[in-house]
Amino acid sequence: MKVRTRSSAIIGTICLIGTLALGPASADEPTTAAPQQAAVALTEVATAQNPIAGAAGPGDTVWIAERAGTVRVLTDQGLGEPVLDISAETTTDGERGLLGIAFDNELAHFYISFTNLEGTSTIDEFAVQDGAIQPDTRRTVLTQTQPFENHNGGDIKFGPDGYLYIALGDGGSGGDPQGNGQNLDTLLGKILRIDPTGAEPYAIPADNPFVNDPNAKDEIWSYGLRNPWRFSFDSGTGDMLIADVGQSEWEEIDWASGDSKGGENYGWASMEGNHPFRGGTEPANHVPPVHEYDRNGLGCSVTGGFVYRGDAIPDLQGQYVYSDYCDGTLRTLTIENGAVTGQGDLGVNGGEVISFVQSGDGELYALAIGGSVSRIDPA
Repeated sequence: MKVRTRSSAIIGTICLIGTLALGPASADEPTTAAPQQAAVALTEVATAQNPIAGAAGPGDTVWIAERAGTVRVLTDQGLGEPVLDISAETTTDGERGLLGIAFDNELAHFYISFTNLEGTSTIDEFAVQDGAIQPDTRRTVLTQTQPFENHNGGDIKFGPDGYLYIALGDGGSGGDPQGNGQNLDTLLGKILRIDPTGAEPYAIPADNPFVNDPNAKDEIWSYGLRNPWRFSFDSGTGDMLIADVGQSEWEEIDWASGDSKGGENYGWASMEGNHPFRGGTEPANHVPPVHEYDRNGLGCSVTGGFVYRGDAIPDLQGQYVYSDYCDGTLRTLTIENGAVTGQGDLGVNGGEVISFVQSGDGELYALAIGGSVSRIDPA
């Protein structure tokens, strides 16, 4: 991500998400009706040191990652002592650090996504037994050299198909100088899909979209992404939603149906959202964002969330909850058949929202890089 001047000391020092803004929806989008607006409140349940990612864990627990390299489990008393500490193996220089965590669908393995001391994006695996990480089982699954210290991406999720999806940014600097977004011969600027337990160090699913293309990396699921900082799967439909941080003018949210066969080209760096970037030509296979917003308001960097599937807030059911790192307002999209049919504002502000976490029962938490871990509750 490109650093932008802003009064916040946190943004000035960590710049995690990119150049950016929150305003109205694009003028290219049809006017959409507001969905039934849920009445919600943010309940701070813990304070962490730069909480950056989270995952639903064994025994209905929620695990929280701190950027400097620690992982803690959320309890009724707040966050416990670290269950994992890799702080000696990573650095918070630039946009680096511990960037993502995930459990497989059987809660039998735990995965971390981080940049090592050389800045290389790294995915490591641990076996889990009786709800606890087994340190002696640690192994490295995948690495990717990063040419610059920004646009690392780093989010990881297991899909409904049981495969591990990995988000990597375009390699950094600004404007994708290496052309990685549209280059299928690199993992940068992509969503990857691998089977981490199918082989050593991992297997390639046979139905990945570019398996039979000699000019493309087999791991690639979709491409044309700048810095897909946060993505998620709708636990109700399997749909994928990717929040891709913009460069100059537009923040975008991309959508793919749960029955997608992969191969989507989201356009970067020829396109930024629905708009040609620096005179670029729209690719013939460009999949435009389901939603975009410009930077005429307070926002600067989209923070993707989840489609709410919990029971505590019935009026929020089926709505995609997201925010913006600079604006902090929690907003919603209602998406039907790949089109936004409603937009909402939940009327609460989570601060510098860096990430969302979905618990095992579908409830949502918002993480602010300044330290707060807040649950989204009915008002």
